[in-house]
Amino acid sequence: MYFNLNDTLNLASKFTLRRLWNAAKVVTSFQITRITKKPVQWGYPISVSFEPTTSCNLRCPECPSGLRAFTRPTGMLKKDFFRQTIDDIYKDLLYLIFYFQGEPFLNPDFLDMVKYAHDKGIYTATSTNAHYLTDEKAKRTVESGLDRLIISIDGTTQDVYKQYRVGGNLEKVLQGARNIVKWKKELKSKTPFVFFQFLVVKPNEHQIEDIKQLAKEIGVDQIRFKTAQVYDYENDPHNLIPTIDKYSRYRMGKDGKMKSKSGLGNHCWKLWHANVITWDGLVVPCCFDKDAMHRLGNLQTQSFKEIWNNDNYKQFRRELMTSRKNIDICANCSEGLTVWED
Repeated sequence: MYFNLNDTLNLASKFTLRRLWNAAKVVTSFQITRITKKPVQWGYPISVSFEPTTSCNLRCPECPSGLRAFTRPTGMLKKDFFRQTIDDIYKDLLYLIFYFQGEPFLNPDFLDMVKYAHDKGIYTATSTNAHYLTDEKAKRTVESGLDRLIISIDGTTQDVYKQYRVGGNLEKVLQGARNIVKWKKELKSKTPFVFFQFLVVKPNEHQIEDIKQLAKEIGVDQIRFKTAQVYDYENDPHNLIPTIDKYSRYRMGKDGKMKSKSGLGNHCWKLWHANVITWDGLVVPCCFDKDAMHRLGNLQTQSFKEIWNNDNYKQFRRELMTSRKNIDICANCSEGLTVWED
C-alpha cells in the first residue's frame, strides 16, 4: 500500500490507550489462531463498515445495488440507530467505513453521522460515485471531519466511463472532485484524504496512464487501481476481465477456464479485525456478503458486543479455519489484489 505521511499521522492520532490495547488483543489472537489452527478471538473490531443506504443513482453491471437485484430489504440507515450503535463501540473502534452498498450521499443524514463519528475521535472514510458533490455538499463534507474520501472514477472519457458506470456523468464526477479539493484549500483542511479509485476492466484498461495524469491535474492525493469482481468469471458475460494480468482478479487455468487468483488459505484477517453492518442492523462477516446471506446477528435485538462473540460468529470462524474454499462469499475474495500509485 502506498504510504502517505499526513494520512498516516492522522490515523495514528485517533489511537487512544484503550484502542491500542484493543488492537493488540485482536492482532495477538489472530496470530495465535494461525499458529494453533483453532479460532481464538480477543478484543473487538478495529474497523467497522456501516451501510448508509442500498440506493444508488447508477446501474453498474456487477453491482447488486446498481442492478436493483437485492434479495434483502433496501432502505436508509437511521441516524438515531447509528448513534446508538456507535455509542456502544466507539471506545474500542479506530476506523469507520461509511460504505457497503449504494451511494452514501443519497442518505440525507449521512454527513451528520460522519460528524458524530468524527466527534468520537474515530477515523472516518467513505466511497462515492461523486455525482452529488455539489459545491455546497463538498463544503459540508470537508467541515464534517471526514478523514478519507474514495471517488470511484472508471474512465477518463465519457464513452469509456459509462460502459461500466451505466447512467453516470463523468463531468459531474470531475467537478465533484474539484469542489472537494477547492474547499480543502479554502478551509485550510488536511482532510479528507482524497483518492481516485479506478476499477480496471477491459473497456478502460487503455486509460490507466490517462487517469494518473488527470488525478494530478485535479489535485487529488492518490490513485488506486482496483481489480474488478466478476460474478460469472468463467464466462465473463459483460466482457470485463482485463487483459493486463496485474490488474485482473482472475487467471486462466490449465483446464482453459478462468480461476480466481486468491489463495483461499484457511484464515482471514477480516474476520478478526472488522465486519459490516447493513442499514437495518444486520451484522455480516465482510463486504463480499452483499446480500447479507451470512447473518451473524441483528443489532435490533442484540448489542454489538453480544453479537461479536455469539455462537454464530464462533461457528463461522471455525468453518473458515477448516474449509474456507467452501464458503461462497470467499470464492471471489480480492484480498491483496489492489495496486496503489502516487
